[in-house]
Amino acid sequence: MPRPAPSTLASPALLPPIVSPEQWRTAREALLAEEKAATRRLDALAAKRRRLPHVAFRNDYAFEGPAGPASLLDLFDGRRQLIVYHFMFGPGTHGWPEAGCSGCTIFADNVGHLAHLHARDVSFALVSPAPLDALLAYRDRMGWELPWYSLADDEFNADCGVTSGFALSVFIRDGDAVRRSYVTAGRGVETLGSTWSFLDLTPLGRQEDWEDSPAGYPQTPPYDWWQRHDEY
Repeated sequence: MPRPAPSTLASPALLPPIVSPEQWRTAREALLAEEKAATRRLDALAAKRRRLPHVAFRNDYAFEGPAGPASLLDLFDGRRQLIVYHFMFGPGTHGWPEAGCSGCTIFADNVGHLAHLHARDVSFALVSPAPLDALLAYRDRMGWELPWYSLADDEFNADCGVTSGFALSVFIRDGDAVRRSYVTAGRGVETLGSTWSFLDLTPLGRQEDWEDSPAGYPQTPPYDWWQRHDEY
C-alpha cells in the first residue's frame, strides 16, 4: 500500500505566530499550570475509581488459549487483578478473516511490557470471538507477545455488555470469587498503554504511598518497585 502524502497546510498563516523566547516561556508556563491541574484531576478520578462498587462475576466462562481450554480464573494467571481488552476480531470485523480491527490493533501496539503490570499483581489478556488459530497467526504477524484467548461462547462478552465494538474490562478476585470493578470503551482507551495508565484503572491502583486509597490497601514508596523488565 502506498504511503499517504505528508499533510500540508493551505497557508503558513494558519500556524500559531512566532514570538520571542520570553513570550513563549510565559505562554508555556501558563499552559503548564493547566496541565498540572489536569494531572491532579486525573489523580482524583483514579481515587474515585478505586472506591467504585464492584459487581460479582461468574468465573466459569469458556475460553480457548494456546494451552487449551481456560476459565476466567485462568486468565488471572495466579495474580489478583486482571485487565481484559475485548478485541474486535471475528465475522463482521473489517479485515476478517485475515486481520483484526485496525483500531484495536493500534491499541495493542501501544501496550507496554507486561512485566511491570505483573509486578503489581495485574495480568493482562486480549479476548476475541475469532478461532484461536486466526488470533495466534495475527499475533505472530504483528509481533506481539500478549496473551490472547478465543471466546468459545459469547456469554462472556455479552455479560460484559460488549455485544459489538471494543471495550476494556477490569476484574479482581478473592480466592475463586471474581468481581468486575471497571469498564471503559470508545475514547476511554485512547490514552491507555503505559503501565501507569493501566494501573490507574485497577481496584488497587499503582499501590504507591502517595495515592489516595482506602485504608489497608497495599502501598509502597514510589520508584522502589520499578525495575528493568528483565530484573523482576
